[in-house]
Amino acid sequence: MIDRIQCEGVPMKPLPADPCGLLTTPLGNLGVRWRGEALVAIDLAPYPNSYGVEPAQPPTAILHQLTDYFCNPQKRFTLPLQLAGTPFRQRLWAILQTIPVGETRSYGELARLLGTSARAVGQACRANPCPIVIPCHRVVGCDGLGGFAGARDGLRLAIKRWLLQHEGALSGGPSPTGILPL
Repeated sequence: MIDRIQCEGVPMKPLPADPCGLLTTPLGNLGVRWRGEALVAIDLAPYPNSYGVEPAQPPTAILHQLTDYFCNPQKRFTLPLQLAGTPFRQRLWAILQTIPVGETRSYGELARLLGTSARAVGQACRANPCPIVIPCHRVVGCDGLGGFAGARDGLRLAIKRWLLQHEGALSGGPSPTGILPL
């Protein structure tokens, strides 16, 4: 079993004006932040109690679309997003949303498409504030999974592997118990 308290990464620090809540998924709790009806961020591994004693309930569309994805990865996200990022990152994140479910692209392929380096693509993927909805997990290395959300192993890479299996891009399928394979 994975110890979620000792996982790598930095907890998301919600701004006072941004409501935030937790969503229970097969991956465990996801932290969700929004403005109005627009999704602002998803935290893949929120630290316990980082969302307060009684987290807010996400807007219905956010709740339903994320829940639907975990039931059927073929469901398309149509959520309004409010993403803070450079023009390059915004461009890459828009391209990521065009990668079909069950398919992957390499960092190098995306770099050639954008006229940049694979490292720049990786850094923009790492800065993605809304993983899953903006499917940076569908970007892989030329010789394996690559990294995910700033990590090359541990919980975050296990989440990437689970998401790709859930979508049919890796053989084996996700663990039916929701415990992430390592």
